[in-house]
Amino acid sequence: MSKQTKAYAKQLVSKMTTQEKLEQMLYASPPIERLHIPAYNWWNESLHGVARAGVATVFPQAIGMAASFDAGLLYQIADVISTEGRAKFQQFSSRGDRDIYKGLTFWSPNINIFRDPRWGRGHETYGEDPYLTAELGVSYIKGLQGKDPEHLKAAACAKHFAVHSGPETLRHSFDAQVSEHDLYDTYLYAFCRCVKDAKVEAVMGAYNRVNGEPACGSRRLLQTILREEWQFTGHVVSDCWAVNDFHLNHGVTKTAAESAAMAVNHGCDLNCGNAFLHLGKALESGLVSEEAVTAAVERLMEVRIRLGMMEGYPSPYADIPYEKVECKEHVQLSVEAARRSLVLLKNQNDILPLHLDKETLRTIAVIGPNANSREALIGNYAGTSSQYITPLEGIQQYAADQARILYAQGCHLYKDQVEGLALKKDRFQEAVLAAEQADVVVMCLGMDAAIEGEEGDAGNEYAGGDKPGLRLPGLQQELLETVAAVGKPVVLVLLAGSAVDVSWAEQHVDAIIDAWYPGARGGKAIAEAIFGAYAPCGKLPVTFYADAGELPDFCDYRMENRTYRYTRCKILYPFGYGLSYSRIRYFDAAVSTARCSVGDAVAVTVKVANEGSYPVHESVQAYIRHEDREAYEPGFQLKGIQNLYLAPGEVKQAEIVLQSRDFAVITQEGACVLRPGAYQVSIGGSQPDGRSRELLGYGTDMFAVQREGEEERVDY
Repeated sequence: MSKQTKAYAKQLVSKMTTQEKLEQMLYASPPIERLHIPAYNWWNESLHGVARAGVATVFPQAIGMAASFDAGLLYQIADVISTEGRAKFQQFSSRGDRDIYKGLTFWSPNINIFRDPRWGRGHETYGEDPYLTAELGVSYIKGLQGKDPEHLKAAACAKHFAVHSGPETLRHSFDAQVSEHDLYDTYLYAFCRCVKDAKVEAVMGAYNRVNGEPACGSRRLLQTILREEWQFTGHVVSDCWAVNDFHLNHGVTKTAAESAAMAVNHGCDLNCGNAFLHLGKALESGLVSEEAVTAAVERLMEVRIRLGMMEGYPSPYADIPYEKVECKEHVQLSVEAARRSLVLLKNQNDILPLHLDKETLRTIAVIGPNANSREALIGNYAGTSSQYITPLEGIQQYAADQARILYAQGCHLYKDQVEGLALKKDRFQEAVLAAEQADVVVMCLGMDAAIEGEEGDAGNEYAGGDKPGLRLPGLQQELLETVAAVGKPVVLVLLAGSAVDVSWAEQHVDAIIDAWYPGARGGKAIAEAIFGAYAPCGKLPVTFYADAGELPDFCDYRMENRTYRYTRCKILYPFGYGLSYSRIRYFDAAVSTARCSVGDAVAVTVKVANEGSYPVHESVQAYIRHEDREAYEPGFQLKGIQNLYLAPGEVKQAEIVLQSRDFAVITQEGACVLRPGAYQVSIGGSQPDGRSRELLGYGTDMFAVQREGEEERVDY
C-alpha cells in the first residue's frame, strides 16, 4: 500500500482515545463521529455469491466451481460477487443500514485442504490438492479485490489459517499435530500463494490448536510465518468466538483478558466474538501494550481507507448501480458455472445424452429426495435467489412438451420415513410405480448442508456437520437398488458437496453425474446436460474412495495415505477425472528439454483434438514426480493446468510451463529445496494413474527430465 494510505491511517488512529481504538477491534465497530469514521460491521460472506444479505446471484458451491479446473472462471465469478457486494454496500450504507453481512470485507475464500471426505465443511473448499486450491484461490481473490490495491473493490480473506479440516465436533479443543513436511507441503502452500501472489487483504485464523498453539493466537503461524516469512501486511481476524476457546476449551490461558492479550500480542487484529471486550482490562494489567493495539487498529484503518470509507479517499466503485444485483448477465454466468461444474463419472454405452423422441422416450421418472430440493442447490453460506430451479423443475422446463415427467420423492434425505406418523419406507412404492411407468429414470440423491456443513448449522443425527462415512444417507442406497431392480435405464445425479461411495452404482446404473451443489438455477444446467444441450466436462477436485474403511483416522492430520498424492486406498473415481460426450484425443506431446539445470523452467506441450460433435472445455493437466523421492514425500502432484475451449473438430496446442518451484520438494524439516536427479513429467486429461487409464480408456504422456547441479534451497 502507498505511503499516503499508511500516513492517513496513522493520522486517524493518533486522534483516537484508547477506548476508541479498542472498540475498532471488534467486528461490529461503532462510529467515531468526531473523526468522521462511520460505524462498520466487518462480518460478511461471499463463498459463492454475496451471502445472507438478501437477493444475490447464487453460484455453485466452491467445490463445484473447483470442478471447472478453470482459474479464469473463478476470476469472473469473484468479479461479479464484488460488483454485487459494492452495489449492496453503497445502497444499504446510504440508508443508514450498516448491519452484519452488509459490508465490503468478505470472509472468503476457504482455502483449507479437503484432506478427508468425511469433513462436513469440505464443500466450502476447492478440494484436496494444494496447487489447484492455490490457483483458484488466487484468482478468486484477484477478482474480488480488483486491480488497484490502493482502491480495493472489496477485501478478501483467506481462511482458516491453518491446518484446519475437522472434526467439527472437536474444533474448539482439538490440537492438530502436524509434521514440518506436511505443514509446508500441504497445509500452508495455498495460503502462501494467496498472500504473495494475490495480496489477499485479510487472513482468518482457525479454531483449533496447531502443534499446541491456538491458531488465532499462534506466534509461529501469525508472526513467524505470516508476517515475517511471507511479509503479510494486511489484517488478521479471529474465527468467530475462537479467542474464547483459549481459556474455555484449549486451556492455554485462564481468563478472557489473557486470551485477548495472547491473540493481539501474536498478531490478531480483529475479533469476531466478544473476547476483545476484555482488552481494556488486559491493557490495565500490562498483558498487552498500547503499541500493539495501535498497530492493529492502523492495519484496520488502512483497509477501510482503501475501500473508500473515509473522507477524502473516495472509491472509484461507489457508482455501481443496484440494478447489477442478480442482473441477467450475472445469472447467465451462474448457470454457465453450474454447467462447468458438472462431472460425468459414468456413461455406459453412451446412454447420455437422452434424446427426446416420442416413440422411444415418452415418460421420464425423476425420483429422489434431492430431485425437487432447493436446499440441495445452494450448499451453505448462500444468498437468496429470486428464482430456484431444481433438477425436477429443470427437466420439466426442458422436456415437458415432448415427454411426460413423473415425480416421486422416494425417501427422506436421511430419515426412515417422509411423514412423521408413517411406517418406514413410506414413499418407496410410489417411486417403484413411477419407475415402472417410465422409459428412463433420473435418480437425484445425495446430501445438503443440513447433513454436511459447519458445526451448529447441521442439525440432525449426523451431529456436528461431519459425515460418519461415505455411504448415501438414510434409505437412499436401498431406494436406488429398489428402483434399479425395476429394470429401466437409470441415470444417477448426485447433489452433494463431497465424495460419496457409489461403488454399487458404478456397477449397476447406466450413468452418473456429480452435480455438487450447483447454485440457485442448477437444475437448468443438470437438465441441459442430461438432454445434450451441452457436454459436461468438469474434473473431480477430490478423490472418490471405494471403501471408507481404508481411510486413516479422521483426527490424524498426517497426510500419509490421504488424497491422491499419498493414498494407497482403492480408488473408485480419481482426482482430476471426468468424462465428456465428445472424444478428446491428445497427441504430439513434447517437452522442451530432457536435461536442464536445477533452476530452469521446463515447457510441456501437447496437441488436443476434439473429435466429437460437442464443444468442450478441456482441462489439460501436468503432474510431476521425483523418481528418487523419500518415503514421506508425495507421488505425482498436479503442477500445471491449461483450460482449452475446443469446438467440434478443433485442434489446439496446450503449453504448460513448469517453473523451478514446481519441481521443488519439502524436506522433513520443512525446507523447500530443488534436488538434482530424475523427474517424471506427465501431461494429459487426467492424472497419470492406472484407475484413470482404466476409466478413460487412454493414459497420459510421460517424459523423463534430468535436473543437474547441486541441491539448493528456494523461496517457498
